[in-house]
Amino acid sequence: MCGIVGLFLKDKSLEPRLGEMLTAMLITMTDRGPDSAGIAIYGAETKGRTKMTVQSDNPESAFDGLDKKLSDTAGGSVKMAVKSTHAVLEIPAGSTAKVRAALDELGIRVMSRGDGLEIYKEVGLPKDVAARFDIAQMSGTHGIGHTRMATESAVTTMGAHPFNTGNDQCLVHNGSLSNHNSLRRKLRREGIHIETENDTEVGAAYLTWRMQNGATLGQALTSSLDDLDGFFTFVVGTKDGFGVVRDPIACKPAVMAETDQYVAFGSEYRALVDLPGIENARVWEPEPATVYFWSHNDTPSATEKAA
Repeated sequence: MCGIVGLFLKDKSLEPRLGEMLTAMLITMTDRGPDSAGIAIYGAETKGRTKMTVQSDNPESAFDGLDKKLSDTAGGSVKMAVKSTHAVLEIPAGSTAKVRAALDELGIRVMSRGDGLEIYKEVGLPKDVAARFDIAQMSGTHGIGHTRMATESAVTTMGAHPFNTGNDQCLVHNGSLSNHNSLRRKLRREGIHIETENDTEVGAAYLTWRMQNGATLGQALTSSLDDLDGFFTFVVGTKDGFGVVRDPIACKPAVMAETDQYVAFGSEYRALVDLPGIENARVWEPEPATVYFWSHNDTPSATEKAA
């Protein structure tokens, strides 16, 4: 089944409450996915620096002195903030590839990379996952979340959503892709890093590949309707934007709401009912084969209907 939530803020006064609102939305979707959960938050950026969120099953030993170990590799100071099994590394801009290679050598998993993006995900009930990382206290401009019911693979941290396959890009998915194996091979030949055998990560990697080749988020989502086989609802985050697309059959449930303050997505309407001003929102079910996207640096909203 799985549950998806997303929140894109237009009103800056709500930014301190992003984590609080996303957490409440995520917990409401627990019965759609009690196995594992995750949230991506787009928060503050630091000029000349970028972030990597990492994870270890043995954080006490893995993170002990990690910032100092990585500083030489990064060519400058590395700052680290530990949160349970995760740590957010703030590293010099341009050092991501070198730091990732060092982390691979140390057996530390990378959850996300980007200037503002942080991803936290673990096995367990959504309320427990959110609490262990104190998600409700986080601020930001937009974010997405996912509660997973694993039907096609094992319940693991790496199998949880969201998936991050490009700088400040992430995706959550409800559905199943039938051509993910062939597409995974193609994308790896194109140099796209894919960590797991999860079909959702292939969907994320596909969008990353399209955007690396010059497509906008809207264009990449539109092309996915032709290139991805199966049934899917995607909610995607980028550094500046937030997008939604459903396959042409649209058998997975989805609902959206928009006010002057935010755009919200939920697998079910009950995920949205506690948002401020929801009683005055425009509420609708996103149409099949239609791309919806919003950007802080572009038009407030846009819709593209596939031909």
